[in-house]
Amino acid sequence: MTPITFNSAPPRLDPSLVGKLERVSFPTLGHYLEEGFVDPSLVRQAGSGRVVGRAVTVRTTATDSTMLHHAAGYLEPGDVLVIDTGGDRRHAPVGLVIAATAAARGARGIVVDGVVTDVDEIAELGIPVYAYGRSMLTTKLHGIDAGGHHVAVSIGGVAVSSGDVVLADVNGVFIGAAAVLAQVIDVALQDDAEEPALIDRIRAGARLGEETGATKALLGLRQE
Repeated sequence: MTPITFNSAPPRLDPSLVGKLERVSFPTLGHYLEEGFVDPSLVRQAGSGRVVGRAVTVRTTATDSTMLHHAAGYLEPGDVLVIDTGGDRRHAPVGLVIAATAAARGARGIVVDGVVTDVDEIAELGIPVYAYGRSMLTTKLHGIDAGGHHVAVSIGGVAVSSGDVVLADVNGVFIGAAAVLAQVIDVALQDDAEEPALIDRIRAGARLGEETGATKALLGLRQE
């Protein structure tokens, strides 16, 4: 068992990048990136809207939420609480108290690589919570010498570091380095700006493949 680990909090996200990410359609980023997209089985269990925030990572053990209770009290506005349960999907580490703590401290959302509980009560808070499912079996305050705060974790098959960017909406969750998103955000925003005109042309009778270049590419392949 890995002993407990406490690391320093990462830097805040660049406000300029955050502003751009708050405007972009998250699936548009899927046109340019392949990594960072969390297992689509991990879905929103409560809350609504879009999440853009700094990942604050917590690693727990299957039955013990002591580290999580500690970390929740140090969340800052704009953070997203990201919890690695070590693969456990029976014990819910997040319920009303953790969600209320996160909401009170200004967190933008919670992502759990496991299950959650108190879903009806959390829904009243409004904070978006993502997980694989729901359970009545909860973690306990065992005080086990394991877990970590601001440590590397794995969420839905994605390696996550504290300080990464979390993007989430009804379509799913993306977590990645700010530098990676900075490389594609401007072209993604341009795509979003051009999309309404493309749809208008299609509604007027244009062929999608001719508009996107797909038809030309296929015809070129046939001639080879």
